[in-house]
Amino acid sequence: MNTNAEQQPSGAATTGAVSTDSAHGQLARAFVTALAHPDPATRARAEQRAAGWREILAGMRAGTLAIGSRTPAADLPAWVTPEVLHGGFATGRARAEGPLQPHETDACRRAGIPEGRAELFAHCLTEPGLADLWHLLDTGRYRITVPEEAALLTVAWLVRAGEQQAALDLVDVLRPFAARLRFTPPPGDAPSAAPDAVHRRTAGEASAALARRTPNRAVEAQREALTVWAPFADDLLTHWLAAGDGPTGDGRSTDGPWHRRGAELLLRYRTLAAAHPLCGKHRNPRENLAILRTALELTVTGGQLDPRTRGLLRHAVDAMVRRRGLPGSAQHTALRRAQARQAAQPSHHAVAQVLIARLAAHPQHDGLADAQALLAPVTGAESTAVPVATAVPAGTAVPPALHKPVLAATSASVETLIARGLVPSAEVLAELAPQLAAVTEASAHPDPALRALTAAGHKAFAGRRSLLLLHYASQVRADELPWNLAVRPHRTTDATTRDAHLATLHRLGALAVATFPGTLLPNPLVGELSALAREAGADLPFVEELAADIFMGGFSPKYLQAARIAAELLEGSLYERYFDIDYAAVYAMDDTWQFSAQCTRRAGRTGASWSVTGNGAVIEQAQILTTHNLATLAGPAALTPPEGWDVLAERAFTTACGFASRGLTARTTRRNAALAWRQMLFHLSLCPPRTRAAVLDTLTTRPHPDALADAVADLARLARGAAPVHAPLLGWASGERSGA
Repeated sequence: MNTNAEQQPSGAATTGAVSTDSAHGQLARAFVTALAHPDPATRARAEQRAAGWREILAGMRAGTLAIGSRTPAADLPAWVTPEVLHGGFATGRARAEGPLQPHETDACRRAGIPEGRAELFAHCLTEPGLADLWHLLDTGRYRITVPEEAALLTVAWLVRAGEQQAALDLVDVLRPFAARLRFTPPPGDAPSAAPDAVHRRTAGEASAALARRTPNRAVEAQREALTVWAPFADDLLTHWLAAGDGPTGDGRSTDGPWHRRGAELLLRYRTLAAAHPLCGKHRNPRENLAILRTALELTVTGGQLDPRTRGLLRHAVDAMVRRRGLPGSAQHTALRRAQARQAAQPSHHAVAQVLIARLAAHPQHDGLADAQALLAPVTGAESTAVPVATAVPAGTAVPPALHKPVLAATSASVETLIARGLVPSAEVLAELAPQLAAVTEASAHPDPALRALTAAGHKAFAGRRSLLLLHYASQVRADELPWNLAVRPHRTTDATTRDAHLATLHRLGALAVATFPGTLLPNPLVGELSALAREAGADLPFVEELAADIFMGGFSPKYLQAARIAAELLEGSLYERYFDIDYAAVYAMDDTWQFSAQCTRRAGRTGASWSVTGNGAVIEQAQILTTHNLATLAGPAALTPPEGWDVLAERAFTTACGFASRGLTARTTRRNAALAWRQMLFHLSLCPPRTRAAVLDTLTTRPHPDALADAVADLARLARGAAPVHAPLLGWASGERSGA
């Protein structure tokens, strides 16, 4: 989610207010989707979003929501996980509130207490309640879906560790919200035995994705055409061929065997049409089947075929025989057998039911150690274990279209998932990062139960959406949660722990930069890198991508810190020369406002006018000056990709060419192409001189889209030591060259 992690106010925001324009726009988009989208599930989700935006707007008007604050809802402290919509707007509700969950109701019933959160909270502080929590801690059979669900487990751990006062202090913090928030966890499967294994989806999520695959109407209509209407058309054709020269068959009466057989066929047609509504070709008056049927209805009811109808009938019969052969002939029989085999192939929906049954045998809240094994052909036992209507013949192969949701649940090292193509983007890598970081964070706790609880809580906290904040306020960190603070004294903070956090930072940073060298680091990944650096004792300024539609015009101090790191690393480089930066001047800056003003000037902004495009241009200049975390990783974090910077430069160039091949008129395409081009220049600038010269020669002579012609020409000039003559390739705007 591209939410401003910290914003400096400008204009109306200097009074602490946030404009409602963005919220009104989101409400309008949700309303249109809820009104017009063809998918009912999508409409329902849009209706929920619209309701949320209406609440936000009502709260802003009434003054009960302080958008831009760490505590947007006055009755909820900062540590409570807020419900947040697009752009960082809080609804005023907590994610841990709402109706009782099934596991809470079950716990109340088992304890014999009234069904309520306050009652359950009180029970958990009794001897039987603590015993239940200790059992969960020891078995690990719980899940943390929101951070608050770790609170009472932490209380139980503190009590058992002899930290009664810390437990009482934590209870005092939680008690005011006992009736409102969910402090007990839902049940889960035992934790995975492979601590380094990560997964994109759980087995349960894979099963849910397969369950959403309803029968394909077009495929089922084709199956109906082959199994129902093709045989009926053959019978109609055979009937007309038996008529000879006269439509009555015997040439005299209208109640002879030919007519009676025709009446039976028409009755059969009406029965079939009522039972099989998917295929409508039989109702098309231009189709041969409809022509034969219409002529038969006229004849059976005693009508006369006019010359036109008789001509259409003759043409339809001739065409059907010419195309497929006479019914019963070798040609016709072979065709119908092939079509029957095609129609007999099980639908994807039916095969999905087999996969769902296989997934049900695995822990639903974990990944799959061997997901590929679940994609084996259908066995004999499986083919008979489902209703006849969805039966799948033994030996049926799982179609490739069903592989993706199952393979997404593969549990393995992140490197293995990347090698298997299961991590297609930096955003997906960012989804996996909390699982790796959680293991590292948990390793700081000697107690196994606390390690598992910490890891589960870290993963849940990673799902906390960022708030829109003003006045350089920072997002709530995991170490601010009361239950995490309570156990922090039991955390090891020696050199080994710090080294482990630094090693995970290097691992994640290297994977992101090397696997996706032409892609920006997503904000969730930036957040994990920041947390790892903090726990490693390293002061590394990882910066987020800010959202142009809610940008307030300024940057926090860490952006200047990151820019100074870039200046130290890149002064005199190709990167500095291409973007016409004076990194010596940037390094000399000692005021964040100087940095913000420099970004504004480089973007060509004048006056106090506000626009999304203008904001985007300013943000892009900040990304250029800071390199958006690349310099921080390559400099103080000492990241060196095993492949070499030259390989990454070539990959980033390929990414830029891929986007530019579509043209640079669409904003998103242009931004992605410019981003990949910028990353390429960074990687290239870190190459040793001889390697850089060889790569420059390769890149400037490679085929490239016309849209990159000016940029490549300037790259060639840089290689010769000359200055560029075109405006740099930018994603938000391209104007005159203006140095820092």
